[in-house]
Amino acid sequence: MSALRLRGVGKDFGTVAALRGLDLDIVDGELLAVLGPSGSGKSTLLRVIAGLDPVSGGSVHIGDREVTRLPPGRRNVSMVFQTYALFPHLTVLENVSFGLEVRDVPRGAAREKATAAAGLVGCGHLLGRRPAQLSGGERQRVALARAIVREPDVFLLDEPLSNLDAELRVQMRAELAGLHRSVRTTMVYVTHDQTEALVLGDRIAVLRAGSLEQVGTPDELWSAPANRFVARFVGTPAMNLLPADGPLRLDGLPAGRPLEIGVRPDALRISVEPTGAVPGQVTLVERVGADAHVHIRLDRHDLIARVPADDRPQVGERVTVDVRRQDVHLFDAATGRRLPWR
Repeated sequence: MSALRLRGVGKDFGTVAALRGLDLDIVDGELLAVLGPSGSGKSTLLRVIAGLDPVSGGSVHIGDREVTRLPPGRRNVSMVFQTYALFPHLTVLENVSFGLEVRDVPRGAAREKATAAAGLVGCGHLLGRRPAQLSGGERQRVALARAIVREPDVFLLDEPLSNLDAELRVQMRAELAGLHRSVRTTMVYVTHDQTEALVLGDRIAVLRAGSLEQVGTPDELWSAPANRFVARFVGTPAMNLLPADGPLRLDGLPAGRPLEIGVRPDALRISVEPTGAVPGQVTLVERVGADAHVHIRLDRHDLIARVPADDRPQVGERVTVDVRRQDVHLFDAATGRRLPWR
C-alpha cells in the first residue's frame, strides 16, 4: 500500500515552476530520500506534502485520503526542519509535548508520551534544559522527538543534519537509520548529500529543476542511472563521460547517432607498465584516506580514477588506462538518456 501518492503535482511561484507534474508513490513504511542540487525543488516538495504551500496543480494523497486542500493540521504529518524550530523559552519536555497539549491531550498524558519519545532518540536526560543549553546534535534529537510524539502517518525531514559537523552527521545518520527501523513509519528525507541518500534511503528520488529524473534503490541508481545527470550526480568522484569515438573506443556500439560512454572512477584500471591499453599522463593526485583520486589526461580528455592510496602513481607519470566492457555505460549524447547495450 502507498502511504503517500503524488499525482501530477506542480507548484509555480509566479512564472517559475518549482515542481513540474510530479508522479510519485511512496510505500508504507519506507524511507524515501529526495536528492538533488540546490534549487531542484526538494524543500518545495516537502512543503507541498505538508500543506504549507498549496499546489498549482495535481493531487496529494496520504493513505486512502486525498489531502490536497486540507490544512497542515489535518494531514497528520510531522516535519523536522534544518533549523530545529524549537521554542527557546520552553524546556525540552515542554517543546516535545507542546504539539500534543495544543491538541487538548491532557498534560500528564502528553508529557508521558513526550518523555518516551525523548528517550527513544537519546535525549531523555535533557528534559529540564532549554534549547540554548543544548548542542546542535541535542537540538536535532529534540526536534525528532517532537515529530515522533505525534505518531504521524508520514515524517518529513528537510536536511535535518546539514547544520552538524562531519563526525556528528555520521553519528546522527546511524541513529536516524535505527530510528526508522524502530518506528517503521514512512519517512521522506530531503538532502543534497548523496552519501546520506545512499546510506539512508530504501529508495532515492532524484530531482532536477522540479522534475523527477529517476526513482530507484541505491543499487539501481549506481548501476543503472536513467540518464547522464543521475550518472554524474550520484557518485564521488563523478562518473567520467567521453565521446564514444574518443580514446576509449569500444566495438559493437549502436550506429546512427552521437553517443557518450560513461565509466565510474573505480572501474578504470590504470597501470604504470606498458600494457597495450590507452596511454595517458597523470596531472593531479588527491589522497582521500585509503583511496587516491588520480586525474589523467587522455588525448584531449580528462579522467579521474579511484585507486588504493598505496598504489597511486605520481604526478607527471605516464600510465595506461583500460576498462572492462561490462563497466561501461552508454548514453545518447543528444538526450542524455542511458541506452541498454552489452
